[in-house]
Amino acid sequence: MRKVCVALLCTAVAYVAGQAASSKYQPGTIMAVKTHADSNSAESPTTRYDISLRVGNTIYVVLYNPPPPGTYGVQYMAGEELLVLVGSKTITYNDILGNSRKVPILSRKAVSEKRAQ
Repeated sequence: MRKVCVALLCTAVAYVAGQAASSKYQPGTIMAVKTHADSNSAESPTTRYDISLRVGNTIYVVLYNPPPPGTYGVQYMAGEELLVLVGSKTITYNDILGNSRKVPILSRKAVSEKRAQ
Protein backbone atom coordinates (compact mmCIF):
# COMPACT_ATOMS: atom_id res chain seq x y z
CA MET A 1 0.00 0.00 0.00
CA ARG A 2 2.81 2.37 0.88
CA LYS A 3 4.49 1.81 -2.52
CA VAL A 4 1.23 2.68 -4.28
CA CYS A 5 0.91 5.91 -2.31
CA VAL A 6 4.51 6.87 -3.11
CA ALA A 7 3.94 6.11 -6.82
CA LEU A 8 0.77 8.24 -6.85
CA LEU A 9 2.56 11.07 -5.09
CA CYS A 10 5.43 10.97 -7.62
CA THR A 11 2.91 10.99 -10.47
CA ALA A 12 1.11 13.98 -8.97
CA VAL A 13 4.37 15.91 -8.57
CA ALA A 14 5.34 15.17 -12.19
CA TYR A 15 1.89 16.29 -13.36
CA VAL A 16 2.10 19.58 -11.45
CA ALA A 17 5.62 20.22 -12.77
CA GLY A 18 4.35 19.66 -16.31
CA GLN A 19 1.49 22.10 -15.72
CA ALA A 20 3.87 24.78 -14.50
CA ALA A 21 5.84 24.64 -17.75
CA SER A 22 2.72 24.98 -19.90
CA SER A 23 1.41 27.91 -17.84
CA LYS A 24 3.65 30.18 -19.93
CA TYR A 25 1.19 29.81 -22.78
CA GLN A 26 -1.42 32.56 -22.83
CA PRO A 27 -4.69 32.99 -24.68
CA GLY A 28 -4.50 35.17 -27.76
CA THR A 29 -7.14 36.46 -30.17
CA ILE A 30 -6.57 36.99 -33.89
CA MET A 31 -7.74 40.55 -34.46
CA ALA A 32 -6.99 40.98 -38.19
CA VAL A 33 -5.38 39.20 -41.12
CA LYS A 34 -3.88 41.14 -44.04
CA THR A 35 -1.81 40.08 -47.03
CA HIS A 36 1.86 40.91 -46.42
CA ALA A 37 3.15 43.79 -48.53
CA ASP A 38 5.76 41.81 -50.49
CA SER A 39 3.75 38.61 -50.95
CA ASN A 40 3.93 36.81 -54.27
CA SER A 41 7.29 38.35 -55.11
CA ALA A 42 10.04 36.43 -56.90
CA GLU A 43 11.64 35.64 -53.53
CA SER A 44 8.42 34.35 -51.97
CA PRO A 45 5.95 32.79 -54.42
CA THR A 46 3.49 31.97 -51.62
CA THR A 47 1.10 34.50 -50.18
CA ARG A 48 2.22 35.53 -46.70
CA TYR A 49 0.07 37.28 -44.12
CA ASP A 50 0.45 39.89 -41.40
CA ILE A 51 -1.64 38.68 -38.47
CA SER A 52 -2.58 41.02 -35.64
CA LEU A 53 -2.78 39.01 -32.43
CA ARG A 54 -3.95 40.38 -29.08
CA VAL A 55 -2.34 38.78 -26.03
CA GLY A 56 -3.26 40.51 -22.79
CA ASN A 57 -2.80 44.26 -23.28
CA THR A 58 -0.45 43.93 -26.25
CA ILE A 59 -1.18 43.62 -29.95
CA TYR A 60 1.51 41.77 -31.88
CA VAL A 61 1.79 41.76 -35.65
CA VAL A 62 3.40 38.51 -36.81
CA LEU A 63 4.43 37.29 -40.25
CA TYR A 64 2.65 34.04 -41.12
CA ASN A 65 4.05 31.82 -43.87
CA PRO A 66 1.49 29.16 -44.78
CA PRO A 67 2.74 25.58 -44.57
CA PRO A 68 2.94 23.39 -47.69
CA PRO A 69 0.74 24.11 -50.71
CA GLY A 70 -2.89 23.19 -50.34
CA THR A 71 -3.10 24.68 -46.86
CA TYR A 72 -5.23 27.78 -46.72
CA GLY A 73 -7.87 29.50 -44.62
CA VAL A 74 -5.82 31.78 -42.36
CA GLN A 75 -7.35 34.80 -44.08
CA TYR A 76 -10.71 33.82 -42.52
CA MET A 77 -9.48 33.34 -38.94
CA ALA A 78 -10.10 36.82 -37.47
CA GLY A 79 -11.81 36.39 -34.12
CA GLU A 80 -10.29 32.95 -33.45
CA GLU A 81 -8.60 32.29 -30.13
CA LEU A 82 -5.49 30.20 -29.57
CA LEU A 83 -2.85 29.59 -26.94
CA VAL A 84 0.49 31.23 -27.65
CA LEU A 85 3.92 31.45 -26.09
CA VAL A 86 5.35 34.95 -26.52
CA GLY A 87 9.12 35.14 -26.89
CA SER A 88 11.38 38.13 -27.46
CA LYS A 89 11.36 37.81 -31.27
CA THR A 90 8.84 35.03 -32.00
CA ILE A 91 5.43 33.71 -30.99
CA THR A 92 4.95 29.96 -30.74
CA TYR A 93 1.59 28.25 -31.23
CA ASN A 94 0.30 24.79 -32.06
CA ASP A 95 -1.36 24.31 -35.43
CA ILE A 96 -4.53 22.29 -35.96
CA LEU A 97 -2.49 19.06 -36.11
CA GLY A 98 -0.73 19.85 -32.83
CA ASN A 99 2.59 20.76 -34.43
CA SER A 100 4.48 23.55 -32.70
CA ARG A 101 5.11 26.50 -35.05
CA LYS A 102 6.98 29.77 -34.59
CA VAL A 103 6.22 33.04 -36.35
CA PRO A 104 8.41 36.16 -36.22
CA ILE A 105 7.10 39.25 -34.45
CA LEU A 106 7.11 42.25 -36.81
CA SER A 107 5.84 44.77 -34.27
CA ARG A 108 4.18 45.08 -30.88
CA LYS A 109 2.00 47.78 -29.41
CA ALA A 110 0.61 48.16 -25.90
CA VAL A 111 -3.10 48.92 -25.78
CA SER A 112 -5.16 50.34 -22.95
CA GLU A 113 -7.47 48.10 -20.94
CA LYS A 114 -10.58 49.66 -22.54
CA ARG A 115 -9.30 49.11 -26.07
CA ALA A 116 -8.16 45.55 -25.27
CA GLN A 117 -11.72 44.56 -24.42
